[in-house]
Amino acid sequence: MKTKTRLLALLPLMLAPLVQADDRVSLETSMGNIEIELYADQAPKTVANFLEYVDSGYYDGLIFHRVIPGFMIQGGGMNASMQAKPNRPPVENESDNGLSNERGTLAMARTRDPDSANSQFFINTVNNSRLDGMPGKPGYTVFAKVVSGMDVVDKIGAVETTTRAPFRDVPVTPVVIEKAAVISTP
Repeated sequence: MKTKTRLLALLPLMLAPLVQADDRVSLETSMGNIEIELYADQAPKTVANFLEYVDSGYYDGLIFHRVIPGFMIQGGGMNASMQAKPNRPPVENESDNGLSNERGTLAMARTRDPDSANSQFFINTVNNSRLDGMPGKPGYTVFAKVVSGMDVVDKIGAVETTTRAPFRDVPVTPVVIEKAAVISTP
């Protein structure tokens, strides 16, 4: 059993090298396209986890379910009915990777448990360095950056929101991730 557990723990590290330096992920949304560049060298486990969700089609049809103007947009776990989609086990926190929660970066959403991130991610719409880790206090793992479509991120960040108990900051009109796919740049 220990051998199986060790192999499973190594799986993200074995998958991370499969990401090519020129591979990116496209998020086709109902408000336009967002293209992101992955930081596989700095966040290998997180990038491998994210790519597993992308490759399986997991994000297709999900929404940006939490939008807070002047902060971030969050998606990757809920459908338009605010039903959570089942996900895989959480990934180990890698917030000590030297990357900062700057405008346009993607980070993993999590609970108070630093190692609880699974499928949900957020895009910082402003510099949020207070979300970075510090010695003895893990932060939110940055694993990618928007390289095209920041105007789309800003449009999403400005949508009207409401409360749909128990959820707050939910877009009135759902912003759907129609398709997430790995793309290669020329």
